[in-house]
Parts: sequence; C-alpha cells; structure tokens
Amino acid sequence: MVFKPLRWGVDSLYLSFDGELNADVEKELQKLKQAAQSSEEPEQACAQFALEDHLFEVKDKGSGLFPYVLDDNAFRIQLSRRNKRLPMAYVKVSSAYLSSKRPCDIEDDLLWLLCQVGTNVDPAKVSRIDLYLDFVCDISMESWTRAAWLTRASSVNAYAIDNEFSGWSIGQGGVLSCRLYDKTLELEKSKKYYLQPLWTERGWKAGERVWRLEFQFRREVLTQKGLSELSGMLRHLNGLWSYATTEWLKLTMPNPDDQTRSRWPIHPLWIALASIDWETDGGPLSKRFSPNRAPQDATLCRFAFSALTSFMAREGEFDFWRGWSLLREIVEDHYQQRAEFEGIPFEQLVEEKVRFKGRKFNTLFNPAPVSEEELAEREAEAFEREYRKQSRGGW
Repeated sequence: MVFKPLRWGVDSLYLSFDGELNADVEKELQKLKQAAQSSEEPEQACAQFALEDHLFEVKDKGSGLFPYVLDDNAFRIQLSRRNKRLPMAYVKVSSAYLSSKRPCDIEDDLLWLLCQVGTNVDPAKVSRIDLYLDFVCDISMESWTRAAWLTRASSVNAYAIDNEFSGWSIGQGGVLSCRLYDKTLELEKSKKYYLQPLWTERGWKAGERVWRLEFQFRREVLTQKGLSELSGMLRHLNGLWSYATTEWLKLTMPNPDDQTRSRWPIHPLWIALASIDWETDGGPLSKRFSPNRAPQDATLCRFAFSALTSFMAREGEFDFWRGWSLLREIVEDHYQQRAEFEGIPFEQLVEEKVRFKGRKFNTLFNPAPVSEEELAEREAEAFEREYRKQSRGGW
C-alpha cells in the first residue's frame, strides 16, 4: 500500500467569547446595519467597521440571537447585544486563515480585536472544531461496502459526482461526524487552489488524487471530554483523533465467516490514518493571506475574456484589439445613459459602483456621508471651541 500524508491540522473553527459589548460600539453598529439595509448603494457601501488591519463588511441582517454580523476573509464575527445570557461574540474562522496561521495565534488575534469592541472578554470556548488529514493513497476508496465501517453513528453514506465516486459520510448531522472525500475533486468547486503549493512542499505531484479524512467535533462531545476552552483542546488533539479513529469509527476488512464484527481486522489504510501524530508538524503554512475577499486575477480575467469573446461571437469579429475597443465603447455608452437616467455624472456612477464592490471585497474604506444637520452641528461645535479658545487668550 502506498500512503503519503501531506498535511493535517484544523480546517474549521467556531469560537465563542464571553464579555460585554461596548455601548458606543453597539450604537455605531446599529447605524451601520441600518446603512446596510438601505435601498441606495452609496449608503450600503458605508456599512463597514474597521478593526486593525480588518475592514469588515457589516451585514444587513443578524444571525439568530446575534443582531450584528461582521464579515471578511478571515472571520465572520457575530456580536450580541449587552446581554449576559449570551456570549458577546460567536466567531467562525475561515479555512483560508487556518491554512496560514496556528489556531493559538488566531485566538490571540481575536482577543485583541474583541477587546477593542467589548470589556471583560474571556478566552475562547470551542463550539465546533474540524480536524483533517490530506493524503495520497493507491487504494480505491470505493473498494469496500458500508458494512466495512464499524461505527457508533447511525448513518453511513457513499456519494458520487457525475457518476464519479467522491467519498463517504458517516454520522452526518450528529455531534461527531466524519467525511472521507476526494479533495482534488472538491477543489474544482471550492477553488481553494492555495492548498496545492502546500501539498507540493510535502511531496505531492500534479495529477495525484488527494483524499481528505475529516472529523467534525461539536460542543456537546467536546464538553463531555472536558475540552471546552481552545487552549486546553489544542493540547489534546492526539486524544481527539485517537478517540475518533479507534473508538467511534473504524474501517475494517469484513470476514464473512465471523459474524462478530468487532473481531474483523482493521484495514491497513485505517491503521495508517489513525497513526498520525498530532504533536508533530502538520505541514507548511501559507505565506500569502489577506483578510480581503477580492477576486483573484484569474477570476477577473475569466469573466472579462468570457464577456469579450461572447461579444465578438455576436458581432462576427475575430480581431482581439478591435473587439476589445468596440466592447469598451458599448459598455461606456450603456452606462453613460444609465448615469443620465439616474441624474448623476458618469464618473459618480463609476465611483459608487467601485465603493459598493469595495465594501463586499473589504478593500476600500467608504466614509459615511455627512448630513446637513450633522454638518451644521459640527460647524457649531467648531465655532464654540474657537470662541472658548479666543476668550481664554488663545489657549
């Protein structure tokens, strides 16, 4: 059997933080949420909240009991009102960020951010953690039947995409679940190509199929194990992996002559998967990560080229530069008319669209427009400060 482990670590992480949201911050978030709910794009573009090097998009809707949601490429932060019955923050850490930084360092980042919006912020408690192992193997993952899985879970399912076997799912929807799936096939949909250079550093060759074994642990099972805080859990990853691969789930080699399934021999692949040492280096971290969600050059080029070639096909045009020039004229003319219809200059329409996209991509800070009332109030305050200064002899 050929078995080559590539990377292992934490893929999904959901954390909660007790504390109390600052009253001034809550007022600001209320205003930004209202801006996000506006029917006007220029107002929506201002629904942003800056913290350190993060420029969060403030969502127009809350999530469950959390009325404020902040989003960027690193975190999805849900904040509660000043209510002691709920955590102050519930945070989803993105898999991209987890591929570039250790979970303990990410917790430090989050504590620093949350202490700027709240008080008495406690260390992270884990609501969910997913542990994964990416590997290459020459064994067919559909060479066994459901009966080969010996598990405490109630469901075992096999999946295929376009008649191509894609993987197994065990215990889906439970407090502990497992997936064994074709990661290279999944990458075609998720576009998480940042994983490929990391695999390459560990010996992966282009064209090799990468499989992922992934266990999802929810709060209930973590609490049973006494691992509610992140710092303590990270010291016991070997224990979690061992429990999942030796007690909760096993892949066996069925013996039709023995009706006692617990005596069936363990599959060699499963022995290799269960033997991963979580106290060793789980693989390289990505050196390139940005908290913004701007599309990559390849994505923008694909959209632009598709639009251009569609236009050229319609016009029967084969000259690239002439097609590009004609398409530019049509686009400019179309949006010039759009600007005239809306009663604004063309340049303003372009700027509004750019700022609207900048909020979605976490790339541009859009200052909130100042109303006439606010402007008058600021001028009155400035006049009063200057008056006091002059009345005190210039001090």
